[in-house]
Amino acid sequence: MSYADYRIGELWGSFMPRRKEIRNNLTSDLKSLVVYPISHFVDFKPTNEFERWATIEVENFDEVPTEMETYISPSGLYAVFTYKGTSSGASDFFRYIYGEWVPNSNYILDDRAHFEVLGEKYKNNDPSSEEEIWIPIKAK
Repeated sequence: MSYADYRIGELWGSFMPRRKEIRNNLTSDLKSLVVYPISHFVDFKPTNEFERWATIEVENFDEVPTEMETYISPSGLYAVFTYKGTSSGASDFFRYIYGEWVPNSNYILDDRAHFEVLGEKYKNNDPSSEEEIWIPIKAK
């Protein structure tokens, strides 16, 4: 998908009815994972395409439900932010991270998956909702 053709509701709408089929999850936290092409932020446009995954962390891949895929996220350093609020304010929050925090820090983006952890404080589109934003970084 792209930000110009953002189909996150469709993605989660297909995942959530089948979530209970995943029996070996490590936590109940959901993860919204994004894999950006290396040039995504170098020449950012809303039409740049990326992969978005609806996920839950599992102990192993021994019992993967049919039509579901697996993803192994490489380890590394992450900057972790807490976002509180509705989805309408999220774009400003991400603009701050990528447009101010990263350029003014001692880090650059690393070429690994970005993700949001939707834990017990996450309440879809509720003003009191909280989620963790994990941005892969490495030293400049």
